[in-house]
Amino acid sequence: MYDVIVIGAGHAGCEAALVAARMGCHTLLLTMNLDNVALMSCNPSIGGPAKGQVVREVDALGGEMARNIDRTFIQIRMLNTGKGPAVRALRAQADKRLYSLSMKHTLERQSNLDVKQALVEELQPLAVSALGVVTNTGWVYEGKTVVVTTGTSLAGRVIVGDTAYPAGRAGEFAAYGLSQSLKTLGFTLGRLKTGTPPRLDARTIDFSKTIVQQGSDSPLHFSFTPPGKAPYTSPPNPVYPQEKPAQWRQQLPCYLVYTNERTHQIIRSNLHRAPLFTGFINGVGPRYCPSIEDKIVRFADKETHGLFLEPEGWQTNEVYVQGANTSLPEDVQLAMLRSISALEKAEMMRVGYAIEYDYVPPSQTLATLESKIVPGLFFAGQINGTSGYEEAAGQGLVAGINAALKVKGEPSLILRRNQSYIGVMIDDLVTRELIEPYRLLTSRAEYRLLLRQDNADLRLTPIGYSLGLIPEERYQEVERKRMVIGEELKRLARTYFSPGERLDSVLAEYHL
Repeated sequence: MYDVIVIGAGHAGCEAALVAARMGCHTLLLTMNLDNVALMSCNPSIGGPAKGQVVREVDALGGEMARNIDRTFIQIRMLNTGKGPAVRALRAQADKRLYSLSMKHTLERQSNLDVKQALVEELQPLAVSALGVVTNTGWVYEGKTVVVTTGTSLAGRVIVGDTAYPAGRAGEFAAYGLSQSLKTLGFTLGRLKTGTPPRLDARTIDFSKTIVQQGSDSPLHFSFTPPGKAPYTSPPNPVYPQEKPAQWRQQLPCYLVYTNERTHQIIRSNLHRAPLFTGFINGVGPRYCPSIEDKIVRFADKETHGLFLEPEGWQTNEVYVQGANTSLPEDVQLAMLRSISALEKAEMMRVGYAIEYDYVPPSQTLATLESKIVPGLFFAGQINGTSGYEEAAGQGLVAGINAALKVKGEPSLILRRNQSYIGVMIDDLVTRELIEPYRLLTSRAEYRLLLRQDNADLRLTPIGYSLGLIPEERYQEVERKRMVIGEELKRLARTYFSPGERLDSVLAEYHL
């Protein structure tokens, strides 16, 4: 009997399992493939507008994502520096395999946590306070609470052109049994769609024809306690040199290229073969991350679209083509890419594809992320209809916390809209109709001027501390920061400027 069982080891599952274990619960994490823990199956990056704020919030509450990307990024930048602080956000490119391996090592070193490889086929209510998790081999694990974080695995179907096959992601099983089990328990399921672009061989790209996008010149990090700085809730990771104090490493650049009229003509002339337009795809796709063929149709007046070539790691030739999500036939994908300057001789290492999957419309879920139908059963991540690693991590953290609190018989945690972007996201999910994969945007937060990435620690660290997820030293450091800000505000309230030569000379120095 486990206190908390987490199904799925994606970005939601990892946060849920770690936080439950750190709160003292005997926790089990089940995943189809132990080699794909926290896999970045689409864009190998963390952060961006609203998303970067969520990562900071996860860190302030005692989660892991910020620490993990700080250990493994190959490039980091602050976005929107020309705008106000409320919309500035960090974004980092990760070494895809290193990110996964680092998270796996963190899970394996966490006390109170068992990590096992298994394909879950069924959920069985065993008693008033227990659920049975049945694997494809017939083994049953019993849990007082269960957190389901299955990503795109539920009845997943990968689509390329007129070809489709069952898969949770390319190369992985689909979970048909678990999907049917949820229906048997009384849940209504919906169908959504997402996609991913092709990956190119870096040796076949002419980088001299691209626009280079460099990372930050000065050290940046997501975590409020970055690698090498104490205190930290997990032991140091000896595998990675990035853990050393004051370590600042060389970054890899990204590259910008543009589509052209020939690219668009190739796509338009093959729309009759595009499953997005032939009816072969039934699920609803994300409006804010459309496929390249959808962009060509919806924005027919645009002569070019920017595509970013993003390396997937230090020791791989794979390059991610950001902005080119597609399910077009393989031959069309290759012709489309080769019509672009710098990609005339490009070779695809992985073909782009769309994926359809089942999800549980979150109208069946409480603001604690516990289901309304089965007590003790929680949902987090793409099963709730969201998209994005960061959105998944935020939900996983809240679901894991509330599963642990339920086991302990303590009041649940509900984050408010004026308190965090995570609170905005969950409130949106459980109170509004979801008609497409949900993506968090700064425009969704009416309190966004208060929910900045630089003050997430002031907003949320006291909550993490009260839950036992933040060490005393880190909490006291945040409170000292709060006190210093308060004292400075008092000083400014007592400070007055008088017109005159002295003030004029000071203002002149700052070109004011």
